[in-house]
Amino acid sequence: MKISEMRPEERPREKLRAKGARNLDNAELLAIVLRTGTGKRNALEIASDLLSSAGNRLSELADFSMEKMQEINGIGTDKAVTVAAAMELGKRFVYERNAAGRKSVTNARQIFDIMFPLLKGLSHEECWVIFLNRANYIIGKELLSTGGMTATVMDVKIIIRRALEKKAQGIILVHNHPSGNPRPGSNDMKQTMALKKAAETFDISLVDHIVIADHRYYSFADEEISSALPLSGQDA
Repeated sequence: MKISEMRPEERPREKLRAKGARNLDNAELLAIVLRTGTGKRNALEIASDLLSSAGNRLSELADFSMEKMQEINGIGTDKAVTVAAAMELGKRFVYERNAAGRKSVTNARQIFDIMFPLLKGLSHEECWVIFLNRANYIIGKELLSTGGMTATVMDVKIIIRRALEKKAQGIILVHNHPSGNPRPGSNDMKQTMALKKAAETFDISLVDHIVIADHRYYSFADEEISSALPLSGQDA
């Protein structure tokens, strides 16, 4: 059945206009994003199949590649691109909601909550830097580099230059481990110490280096790595 043949109150677009987005289920909202169906299947049926392939979880769908989406009958390149854009907007909304600068950063969990939506499910490593003012309010964040499955580059010179340009008093380094193990490797430790030393030269504090892996994280500040305390990861 075509959506145009459904009763007006059952059509996703008309239902949204009449009752508001909150009264639509995920499949109905996704059908609006898809806009059209195919000759044999309407957008709502395609949306339901796509959600079902993700276990009916938006969090799982957000991690789908466009190639994975296109395995669903009725999802072509254009529709996959549209869904990927919608999922990314959702991730950025969560980031902005968590990182709106409403309060000072006082612990690693705050940074985990901010960065997890951006790093969740990645199959490669990414290195980010968060810039803080003197009161530890976030004044910016940047993606520094993207690497492979086991490593990424942390360019100390670039980090310090960007911190000086933003007049940051503190920086927090964040990167992910696709392996699922947040425990830092020897290279992570060496780069952290190198960045800490370089930052101190310019009176900039390396507040923390946080490694995120799935729903766990490791905080160098919490573990006081410079004092060679035992390593352990935190469950989020």
